[in-house]
Amino acid sequence: MTVRVATVPASRPFVDTLARGLLAEHGGDPAALARVRVLLPTRRAVRALREALPRLRGGAMLLPDIRALGDLDEEEGLGPDEEEDLGLDSPAPPAIGALERRLLLAELVRAKQPGAPGAQAMALAAELARLLDEMQIARVDFAALDGLVPGDLAEHWRETLEFLAIIADAWPKILAERGLIDPAARRVRAQEALAEDWRRAPPDSPVVAAGSTGSQPAAADLLAAVAGLPRGLVLLPGLDRGIDDASWEALDETHPQFGLKALLERLGVDRRRVPAWPEAEEEEAPRTALVRELMRPGATVEKWRDLGHVGADAVDGLEAAACPDARTEAETAALAMRRALEEPGRTAALVTADRGLARRVRAELGRWGLEVDDSAGRPLAGAEPGVFLRLVVDALARGLAPVPLLALLKHPLSRGGGGRADFLRRARQLERACLRGPRPAPGFAGLKAALAAARKAALEGGRTPPAEDLFDWLDRLAAAADPLARALAEPSVALADLAAAHRDFAERLSTGEDDTPAVWRHDAGIACRKLFDEFAAAADGLRPIPGADYAAVLDDALKGAALRPVRDRHPRLFVRGPLEARLLRADLVVMGGLNEGSWPGEAAADPWLGRHMRARIGLELPERFVGLAAHDFAQLLHAPRVLLTRAATADGTPTVKARWLTRLDAVLQGAGLAPGASPWPAWRAALDPAGG
Repeated sequence: MTVRVATVPASRPFVDTLARGLLAEHGGDPAALARVRVLLPTRRAVRALREALPRLRGGAMLLPDIRALGDLDEEEGLGPDEEEDLGLDSPAPPAIGALERRLLLAELVRAKQPGAPGAQAMALAAELARLLDEMQIARVDFAALDGLVPGDLAEHWRETLEFLAIIADAWPKILAERGLIDPAARRVRAQEALAEDWRRAPPDSPVVAAGSTGSQPAAADLLAAVAGLPRGLVLLPGLDRGIDDASWEALDETHPQFGLKALLERLGVDRRRVPAWPEAEEEEAPRTALVRELMRPGATVEKWRDLGHVGADAVDGLEAAACPDARTEAETAALAMRRALEEPGRTAALVTADRGLARRVRAELGRWGLEVDDSAGRPLAGAEPGVFLRLVVDALARGLAPVPLLALLKHPLSRGGGGRADFLRRARQLERACLRGPRPAPGFAGLKAALAAARKAALEGGRTPPAEDLFDWLDRLAAAADPLARALAEPSVALADLAAAHRDFAERLSTGEDDTPAVWRHDAGIACRKLFDEFAAAADGLRPIPGADYAAVLDDALKGAALRPVRDRHPRLFVRGPLEARLLRADLVVMGGLNEGSWPGEAAADPWLGRHMRARIGLELPERFVGLAAHDFAQLLHAPRVLLTRAATADGTPTVKARWLTRLDAVLQGAGLAPGASPWPAWRAALDPAGG
């Protein structure tokens, strides 16, 4: 069987190159192009191709059938609609919602560990959900856990496997009762079904699977099916066809080419026979030789003794800026991105795995009035309505202690049924009257007693007393808060009742003069309201929980939900994560947060299975994720202009620079080269002398 595989060299922008190839091959017949089916790893890549085709064509056109494969970006995982589009013959059961799954798993945890605090139960539920996803993506049967622990291992490993009976035995039954399926299992089933359909009945129209490395088994099977189609093509991102044979054979899981090597072996294709896309070959870019040496496997690193083939043009457009701290790094990155706008049509992107750095850079760009979204989204926990909802629970759960109470009353969404200015005036009067001295007794009764004492003392001392209508104001707040306060104090209460009481009080507290709850406004408010709808749907059939556990449940829900931008807010500036940036390109790429533990990230410790256990049942080891991060780094390093940044300290603690920066220094030293001296730190200091 003939298989078709090609590659887009890392030096070329992947999506635009794909678009040009599609137009060159099918653009002469609009109807023919519309019949082409294209599978891409992420939804963002899908959107990018849909925008690139008419842009390069110079006008409106019929687009190919472009779908998201969903095998790369765990944060962007496919929803039910996209999975159906991948080609299930018969509808699979709906995917269980993320919040509903964590709540049900937390209930199983409590059944195994009675009395476990809410935060602990939710944390263990999240870890169980992660293990579920890993096993289903790797197509590992739960039966593999049986007999995994030999008799000579510690007792706690046997106890761990007994605990994992939650997902091996109880969890499948719960899903069957609810008529649901795990999202990862549903995605795997969709990919398997589509691969089987195409093997059985190959489509007449062209199919292109582009940008995926086939890092997951079902995705690799689907790519193999596409490569074997009469009109199928697998388009690989950044295959290094010039790497020497010894290095190719010595690749390990930490190397950026390891995943592509495994996929080519799965397809039975020799890397040297893989052409560039479009079919015309091109001269290798100067930066490619530098990246190849930078990523050279340890087994052949002795070849660094002769680096004469790495020319000076390899560092053209490459700069590095080692910054003393995180603030300086953010200012430097923002300044470089702002400078890019001075050149007409120039684009710039910050690519980082450090979400804190992404937030700081977005804030720094605000000094020039530039609004840029982080395409990774932001947790609802940090959005204005999310903070407000958490403060509502926190204030009542802590008995209206002064600090959480004032944080709630002074929050911008607090209105209490009237004007914001009037509400804030009363809150300040209450603060001055009885919240700046000894703490009042808990609850609204304690506040009223403290207010009465303050009023009496003021009258006796000849001072102006607090306004009499503050008592009525507190009574109205108490009446609105009473259902939630009672529910939080109950030893056992239905989650649906807790959420309903919380929602009601939040709405009443945030309603202003226009009789509209401010908490549900704008995108973040809409997302929070949907979260309460999920609570209502997920709570069906759950056992009651202690009211005191509701805060942990709410925190988990808010942190687990991300508010993602529908499209980029600025047309020329972008903030992206490494995975989604892999297939996209900007004229200037600022690669930030290049420290160990950030990029590459720390290998998350598995609380359930030891390293040898994971290997025994077929789960990925941490080195594989380092290899994926290395592939992202290598792809991005081929941008026309690159600025590499890192902070030497984080919160006052010294950091360790990313291993690839250390290797880059060694290669450049051996080749007698150096990246361009970065002007950005000096410019940053000139821009803000006081902060410098």
